[in-house]
Amino acid sequence: MPNMDLPQERRQAILQELHLHGKVIAGELSNLYGVSEDTIRRDLRELAAAGLLKRVHGGALPISPNHAPYLERDKQNPTSKARLAMAARQVVHDGQLILMGGGTTNTGIAKNLPPTLRATIVTISPQIALHLSVYPTIEVILIGGRLNKSELVTSDAEAIDQIKHFQADACFLGVCGVHPEVGCTIYEYEEVSIMRTFIEQSGDVIATVTAEKLGTAGPYSVAPIEAITHIITEKQVDDDVLAPYQAKGIQIIKAG
Repeated sequence: MPNMDLPQERRQAILQELHLHGKVIAGELSNLYGVSEDTIRRDLRELAAAGLLKRVHGGALPISPNHAPYLERDKQNPTSKARLAMAARQVVHDGQLILMGGGTTNTGIAKNLPPTLRATIVTISPQIALHLSVYPTIEVILIGGRLNKSELVTSDAEAIDQIKHFQADACFLGVCGVHPEVGCTIYEYEEVSIMRTFIEQSGDVIATVTAEKLGTAGPYSVAPIEAITHIITEKQVDDDVLAPYQAKGIQIIKAG
């Protein structure tokens, strides 16, 4: 074992533990490395300041991927997002009313729906509404309100009030992190109430997430993991990683 009196080596070991177990507890790390809990808490503060983990009460969690504006994120992982979008076809059906959040993955879903789908889709994203406009048998309802220019979605009280008028068969959330203990999290505080309203108004609640978002947490909590009914993710994700979600009764769909 490396010398745990050396902060850099100890902090690297903490990151390895975090990657291996999906969380770390300060008291357990103190016993493991033979240092005080104050020392461990200082390590966690330094690692959090460097953007390497997310501190929580008593320990830390993996941090969700760095959050960039929509237009920058739209250029990232195009192949993975296209595969996730195709997998999402499995959970959309004729006659449904679907709520769709913003984000680049949901935009990909909007671009790749079955061309003959007969459904009503309600969205807070002008980008998604424009993509849906080419589908001849999809009715598109765009939720109005103040536009978040970074995320390209509406997310104010007026938007929340409009969403409450719909009883949806399903919703596609836009989340930055999904963790079996922490649940769904996002980076934008003003979208928390929007996402919670989506969940309240929907039968099925679908989180479509790339592999890097699984087991991670962002700064703002939307809902416990039990609120999710489906997770759509990438094919290469290990079954061991997905087991805690399946244990909660969540249906897992892997993109081909």
